[in-house]
Amino acid sequence: MPSGERERAILVGLELRGQAGKGAVSLPKAQGGDGWFQELETLATSAGAEVVSKVQQTRESAVAATLIGAGKLQELKEEAEAFEADLILFDRNLSPTQLRNLEKSLLCKILDRTQLILDIFARRARTREGQLQVELAQLNYLLPRLTGRGVAMSRLGGGIGTRGPGETQLETDRRRIFRRIRRIEQELESVRSHRGVQRQQRRAVPLATVALVGYTNAGKSTLFNRLTGAGVLADAKMFATLDPTVRQIVLPSRRRALLSDTVGFISNLPSTLVKAFRATLEEVTEASLLLHLVDSSAVQAPEQMAQVMTVLSEIGAASTPQLLVLTKTDRLGEDSLDTGTLARRLLADAGVETESSPKAVAVSALKGEGMEALLETTDEMLAVDPVQEVELEFPHADTGQLHLVHEYGRVLESRWKEEGCRVRAEIPESIRRRLRRFETG
Repeated sequence: MPSGERERAILVGLELRGQAGKGAVSLPKAQGGDGWFQELETLATSAGAEVVSKVQQTRESAVAATLIGAGKLQELKEEAEAFEADLILFDRNLSPTQLRNLEKSLLCKILDRTQLILDIFARRARTREGQLQVELAQLNYLLPRLTGRGVAMSRLGGGIGTRGPGETQLETDRRRIFRRIRRIEQELESVRSHRGVQRQQRRAVPLATVALVGYTNAGKSTLFNRLTGAGVLADAKMFATLDPTVRQIVLPSRRRALLSDTVGFISNLPSTLVKAFRATLEEVTEASLLLHLVDSSAVQAPEQMAQVMTVLSEIGAASTPQLLVLTKTDRLGEDSLDTGTLARRLLADAGVETESSPKAVAVSALKGEGMEALLETTDEMLAVDPVQEVELEFPHADTGQLHLVHEYGRVLESRWKEEGCRVRAEIPESIRRRLRRFETG
């Protein structure tokens, strides 16, 4: 295939009768014919492919040897020949045997959902840590398939599914791959230890961490840029940002907090990725508050919410306080529901039990709407370093300490007297401890 030319891809989906939503990652039929492939098509486009055809089958059970039936397999072969397809993408994970049999039958490059996501991650990783995490996930996925890839093992050239370890890794023996895996794990453990030291240093001066979580393409990076002024890539492509970014924000109470933009979640996120990105996901588990972003304009918003909740539970962050942030409200019509009603409906559809009035705010990061309400609610929900109202009296010799009150707190009243300056202010607990000797009463 000429350099720079997009690979032509055919998408394949399988629905098992009576098991909609159980293992299948395609969208419900109620969303229309193309709804079945909406997410897979977005993933394929993000990887640089051009979708030329879509093939769908509904069966009672999957075929052990080829996933889809013989008739549908023949139809798929004819489609591939007619469209001169370069690869075929399956919306389910394939076993090594299925992968080998499909390649033999279709004489075409076959990728399953996990391989496609790993390829996108390989494109997005920019830091050394991110690249190591992607390579570790790819090697763990490749290991049981060394004897099952058939023709693909010796295929040369570029294209989707060939990034990361590369073709030379596909031809190495298990021992060499095991050695490489161990080396990467050691390097990532070093990264994890370094992050631990950084967190200990942050705890020395209480500074709450707020993490943005949500389904990929929910608008996390756009909101992050709006709140912090950071230049994080905001793109409609899935996993546009992979490496985590942390910036400081100032809340209405004048408290400082760290805001972390994390990798987006997705349906059936490969377990190899969850394991490999443990160091990155620890930023989520260590956060004091999670801003759970949900694309309010997405038809599949409840399913996306449920998937994010599942991943949070898997990484041990299910009990962390959450603020539901309904994003992209500029896409909703004028007759849209109020924030509270919409939040309750989304949570109910996602199967999440909650109180009658869940904490939720609606925002449009693109237009800057709802930012004040988001910051105020975040300020109220943060338990770390709570704000307290105090009265302080600074002698003239210590009035230099006033800068702490103005910088980290909010002055409600100040009076200059012969003895010094008397101030009534709202300040964080950490600052109050430093100024304890100046308190009156």
